[in-house]
Amino acid sequence: MNRRIAVLTFGVLTLSATLAMAQNDKSKRPSPPAQTQCKFSDGKTITVDYSSPRVNGRKIFGSLVPYGQIWRTGANEATTFVADTNLTVGGKDVPAGNYTLFTVPDKDKWTLVISKKTGEWGIPYPEGEDLARVDMKDAKTPAPVENFTISFDQAGGNCTMQISWENTLVSAEFAEKK
Repeated sequence: MNRRIAVLTFGVLTLSATLAMAQNDKSKRPSPPAQTQCKFSDGKTITVDYSSPRVNGRKIFGSLVPYGQIWRTGANEATTFVADTNLTVGGKDVPAGNYTLFTVPDKDKWTLVISKKTGEWGIPYPEGEDLARVDMKDAKTPAPVENFTISFDQAGGNCTMQISWENTLVSAEFAEKK
């Protein structure tokens, strides 16, 4: 009887440890982690870490992600933005450092929100911690985008951050401040 209890206890502990490890494996999440980076000609970089949810047949913008409300721009943990150089975006200065990105989606206009507050889960939005709010360029994607994606397009010495999901593509251009 004691041997049976010991084997059963070992099995439960092993199963518990395996489940705990799987929960900590972020790649197994429905919205797995992703990263994008842009490197300027002098080697300085912008890095964005985010979680990438899927459409999964849902209506995203104007429904799951309401228009006119602050959005954590992804899922799970807050989307982080790290720049190791001073930047400008939309005429606003962004000193080198660590930030959190939010957006305010709307039907015809999006706003990028760069927050000085870092380390939060993603919600609630940290009121009063904005470094900058800038308008983003809004367009439609040529085809539906299943996976929420943040990427950079590097051209002419600038890094244009692009956010695409469902049928929406928005962008903001970052320039290195010399």
